[in-house]
Formats: sequence, structure tokens, C-alpha cells
Amino acid sequence: MIEKEGFDFVFDPNACETCEGNCCTGESGYIWVQSNEINEISNFLKIDTESFMKNCLKKVKYRYSIKEIFVNGSYQCLFFDKDKGCEIYPVRPKQCRTYPFWDHFKENTKEVKKECPGIFLKKS
Repeated sequence: MIEKEGFDFVFDPNACETCEGNCCTGESGYIWVQSNEINEISNFLKIDTESFMKNCLKKVKYRYSIKEIFVNGSYQCLFFDKDKGCEIYPVRPKQCRTYPFWDHFKENTKEVKKECPGIFLKKS
């Protein structure tokens, strides 16, 4: 179990094995990537950075987000495959690596618990 100060839940990463990518699918949103992550992901995919940015990212003001695709009535990360999981897992963005410990969920535990089967409330 992973625990982080300031959160009233713990996270069991083993739940990811049986989850169907709830954190990678659903409503449309942003999957932010920083410049160093853009380089890491393009290197991992063995494509040049320019092609990666053109084909896999969308620019939102001064930032970049991984594109989403619409599949079976919901959005999903371009790199999520229902059968294989995350295709860039070793170099996934910080936003993905830090899930579910986002500041937003400090006040919205019910929301993340509904989404993630690996969330368990701390016993008081």
C-alpha cells in the first residue's frame, strides 16, 4: 500500500492489474507533458520529437497534452490499449506517475474512490 501525507486514503498499485484503465479513460481532459517528458516519450517510441509532437500532442495555450481518442462512447489516452494497458508506461508523464495523489483528491476522496479500485480509506 502506498500512503502519502495529507491524503485520507491509501493506494494499492496491484489493483491496476485488474482495472480496465479507469484513470486513462472517461471524460475528456488533459494529460500534460513537460518538455523533458516529450523527449523521453519520443525516444521510447523511436520517433523524432517533431513527429511525436505533431501526431501525438495537442497544444493548449503554452502547454502540451497527449491527444485523446474517442472509443466506445468515452475518451481515452492515445497510448492506452484496453488489452495491453499503457503503451508508454516506463516513460509515462508525471501526471500519470503521481495518480491518485493529486491535490484535487485531498478534498474529493469520494470522486477518486469511485474511479479507482485501488483506493482504500485510512482507518481512523
